[in-house]
Amino acid sequence: MSASTLAQTDVRVRGTIIASDGKVFSVKSGDGRSVDIGLGEKTAIVFAQPIALADVKPGDFLGVTSMKRADGALTAFEVRRFPKPVNPGHRPVEGRDDQTMTNATVSATVQSAKGRELTLSYEGGSQKIVVPENASISMLVPGDRSQLVPGAAVNLTAALGPGGKMTAVRIQVGKPAR
Repeated sequence: MSASTLAQTDVRVRGTIIASDGKVFSVKSGDGRSVDIGLGEKTAIVFAQPIALADVKPGDFLGVTSMKRADGALTAFEVRRFPKPVNPGHRPVEGRDDQTMTNATVSATVQSAKGRELTLSYEGGSQKIVVPENASISMLVPGDRSQLVPGAAVNLTAALGPGGKMTAVRIQVGKPAR
């Protein structure tokens, strides 16, 4: 991608915070790189508040990140309940063949021989996704800068500015790993 193309787009970063001084924080991304990201006056922060799968009901809108097994079945590793629909559909995650993102409405929750299973429906289709006991299940609530601490997982959108400096536009932060 050319620099002019990057300047016109937002950058997505997923990883774990490794340092923070209140104005800039460093994130170690999934590929092992360290990225410095500034906080702006209008940076929106949401916190992934843990909930139980029993709190998820038909009619709720979820974003579910899943691993695709060899047989094509989907197994969730992250389930997020959203207050309103966001980008409904089913697609690969960041170009990967082994992971998918399903943003859809819960049409059924069942306990099956395979384990806990959600059926998610969106315009043009539906997906059945097994939710193992170790899956991260949460809902998004308003967050604040005090939650941007080392060890916290983040999924964020940043604006790329002059000199390649990034400023966070929206940050989704979770509890630090124990």
